[in-house]
Amino acid sequence: MNPKSSKLIKDREIKYTVLIASITSSFLTAFLGSAVNIALPLLSRELSIDTVLLTWINTSYLLSTTIFLVPFGRISDIYGRKKIFLYGVSIFTLSSLLCGIANNYTLLIILRVLQGIGAGMLFATSTAILTSVFPIGERGRALGLSVTSVYIGLSLGPFLGGVLTKNFGWRSVFLFGAIIGTFTIVLILAVLKEEWIEAKGESFDILGAIIYGIAIASFMYGFTKLPSRIGFYLVLIGILGFIGLVYNSSREKEPILDVKLFLNNRVFSLSNISALINYSATSAVSLLLSLYLQQVKGLNPQSAGTTLIFQPLTQAMFSPLAGRLSDRIQPGYIASIGMSFTTLGLFLLRYIDNHTPISFIIFCSIILGFGFGLFSSPNTNAIMSSVDRRLYGIASSMVSTMRMLGQTFSMGISTIVFTLVIGRTQIQPENYSLLITSIKLIFTIFTILCLVGVFSSLGRGKLIRD
Repeated sequence: MNPKSSKLIKDREIKYTVLIASITSSFLTAFLGSAVNIALPLLSRELSIDTVLLTWINTSYLLSTTIFLVPFGRISDIYGRKKIFLYGVSIFTLSSLLCGIANNYTLLIILRVLQGIGAGMLFATSTAILTSVFPIGERGRALGLSVTSVYIGLSLGPFLGGVLTKNFGWRSVFLFGAIIGTFTIVLILAVLKEEWIEAKGESFDILGAIIYGIAIASFMYGFTKLPSRIGFYLVLIGILGFIGLVYNSSREKEPILDVKLFLNNRVFSLSNISALINYSATSAVSLLLSLYLQQVKGLNPQSAGTTLIFQPLTQAMFSPLAGRLSDRIQPGYIASIGMSFTTLGLFLLRYIDNHTPISFIIFCSIILGFGFGLFSSPNTNAIMSSVDRRLYGIASSMVSTMRMLGQTFSMGISTIVFTLVIGRTQIQPENYSLLITSIKLIFTIFTILCLVGVFSSLGRGKLIRD
């Protein structure tokens, strides 16, 4: 075999090895995230957690993930993306195991924070490694398959999470996640031998990382505490922190987050803003529908999970197609069409009540799934293809940061509405009407947000392909 053929085979092996590693890790985080939503009502009853505290099972995880995403993205660029990727899977797996044996609310929240740190390491590197080995022209397809694995995880999460919760209790969901994580670790150690260090020798901006962490933690936690006075104060601290981060970025030669990326790169900035809006408007949908189906409609966890499976299944069907199309057509166009369908699905869900048939929920879920499938991988392709190779770790981090920040905003909006309408009390039959009122109001807010996102997505301009 000649050297050229040997190199082509080796390159192909590396590409598919990276793709498998990305797919398994993406599936792991997506599966556990969606399965936990199904387990929340039973978890709430067993640990006697009220509605507001219940939302922190997800919010604590999302908050810690978002805080550590950008720092680990920069660290992976400097010290090695595979190394941080492997550490992330290991931490995520261990914390999943410990969550499965936690016996009180406080310990569970601490472990969810640890799990979020591991997820931050994973999210900061998975897309970066994938983008490192797949060139423009092949990248959209690879990203589409990776996103599809997310949606398969989301699809199996509600169904399998419902089966596990019904038959073995909520702890089994975390333990099953630990099993998947262990398999992923073995897979990485066995087949992923390459390393990617595009910014080796560059400095790490410690001060910037600290400012970023304080700013985003204050802002996000403050948002969940609104409309209280402490919430406003924390949001203000967060805003001041971001101003400080901009100032630090202007002084540092190699800042933790280069603000010029947003100021001088229209595709990068508006693609990230579109992602933020999209996730802010959609991430709490599965939680809201889970509460509605199990509390108002009286479905058991397994039946609720089966109903919720249609949304991610539709996403999984159309995401690879959207990814391939984004290699040939401007990804912003495809993402904007997807956002429009998402807006329609959210608008229709504003009209659910006690008598809404399950078939209507399934219909709306399919519309949402179609919209999500068209938006996600093309939007990610636009972000990753708009920056230099040495910034793939930061760009990958921003992709996930927008997702996690959006998820936190989505949960925060839900928490604020629940607090104002229902109050700090467990959901009982006597306040089902207030639950429905809350859900309808939340979907109205989400519809308006997503409509704004359509125009943000359309305004990004064209991606210049090399």
